[in-house]
Amino acid sequence: MYRFFEILPGMLTWATIGGMFLFSWQAPVAVAIFIILFDIYWLLKSIYLSFHLRATFKAMRANLKTDWRGELAKLEAEGKHWRDIHHLVLLPMYKEPHEVVRESILSLKRADYLKDKFIVVLATEARAGDEAAEVAKKIQEEFENDFFKFVVTVHPSDLPGEIPGKGSNETWAAQEVKRQVIDAVRIPHEKILASIFDVDSQVPAGYFSRLTYVFLTTPNASRAIYQPVPLYINNVYHAPALARVVAFSTTFWQMMQQARSERLTSFSSQSLPFQVLLDVGFWQKDVVSEDSRIFWQCYLHYNGAFAVVPLLYPVSMDANVGNTLWETFGNVYRQQRRWAWGAENVAYLLEGFRKNRKIPAGRKWYWRFHLVEGYHSWATNSLMIFALGWLPILLGGRLFNDMLLAYSLPKVTRFIVSASMIGIATSAIAGIMLLPPRPAWFRARHYFLYFLQWLLIPITLIIFGAVPAIEAQTRLMLGGKWRLGFWVTPKRRIKTMEL
Repeated sequence: MYRFFEILPGMLTWATIGGMFLFSWQAPVAVAIFIILFDIYWLLKSIYLSFHLRATFKAMRANLKTDWRGELAKLEAEGKHWRDIHHLVLLPMYKEPHEVVRESILSLKRADYLKDKFIVVLATEARAGDEAAEVAKKIQEEFENDFFKFVVTVHPSDLPGEIPGKGSNETWAAQEVKRQVIDAVRIPHEKILASIFDVDSQVPAGYFSRLTYVFLTTPNASRAIYQPVPLYINNVYHAPALARVVAFSTTFWQMMQQARSERLTSFSSQSLPFQVLLDVGFWQKDVVSEDSRIFWQCYLHYNGAFAVVPLLYPVSMDANVGNTLWETFGNVYRQQRRWAWGAENVAYLLEGFRKNRKIPAGRKWYWRFHLVEGYHSWATNSLMIFALGWLPILLGGRLFNDMLLAYSLPKVTRFIVSASMIGIATSAIAGIMLLPPRPAWFRARHYFLYFLQWLLIPITLIIFGAVPAIEAQTRLMLGGKWRLGFWVTPKRRIKTMEL
């Protein structure tokens, strides 16, 4: 059954793609009506999601202006002892350059939370070699006195039952810091919040105060993951337009999800109680999508009594920038394919639901539908929108092409898709408002160019959306040698402007 569940996402996707051609040939009238209705649905959904984007954007900006350290003081007056909360910060590192790692640690140093409550762990890989070890050593020498503890762990290569990747590294690092620090000084596990950040992640000064506040005011707080909004803006001025659009599209999708938290799952950087990690045995060491898998591990372990709580507060990371334009595009594609490999969670969850009889049936069907539909939509929606407007005309034969419906189909679909640009315009405006302080070379005209870049969205939806999702699901369907391993996104800093 588990293998069947792995095949399921790819099987549904390829059945849809094949059906697009088959029914455009055999039932062009039905397909024409379907695509008009589907485009209307897409328009309404775009408008609907744009309201969620605006709501999260407004809440996030308000939260950034709030003095969360002051809010913690108010909680203390109510008997909630925020000073007891320790923060374990895990930063998995591979071969990232010194300046990338240093900027992330500097952002931790600028945090307005008590530094003697921080345990910072730079989780390195033995397979990264001497250069990475030297970077870690320099970072430790510079910052080890700025926090309660600064630990460098080295994850050995080729341990049994593991694949090289973040999950195995994070588990090794968490177990090491538990042994070396947490248990050695007897910090209560229930008083520790573990934050897992990509090594390029930079946090606003108020992040840990905001996190602690949300944790202390959330009902059943020990059964949740706390999810920030990922902003890919650290190097956004040096990213090509296509890379910027893909980066902001990811951000905006996460912002929309934070406004409908009932569907929110964990992604990339996240925070959760350390006791939860102990309960579920840390991250699984043989999966690629460990950042989303950890939520499903917890959901199954706690029999559905687990949730992701939106922080409505950002962390910033790097957009994809390679040494050349084509390298950048290749990196963007590989990153999207790795995220799309999260379809491996479909089999894990469906099999888990099959075995776990304590989770309510309604919740099982809710997540079954949304998880399968989400990966299916990722791979097929944009293809249907941009292909079914002309496939019936191309394949439907002379009889269909003599109909008024055939004549009107391209015009109707073009009009509806153009109307959905309302949502894209919202994204363009929000993208400009999320830009970090502009560099010296940035001029007013660049804002106009950054607005126009969203005209590239049809290309990004297909080339950097549907295509990598189809490849990932096909590889998962085929299995064996076709399975993906963990691909580390290269990080780099550019001191001068690039096109």
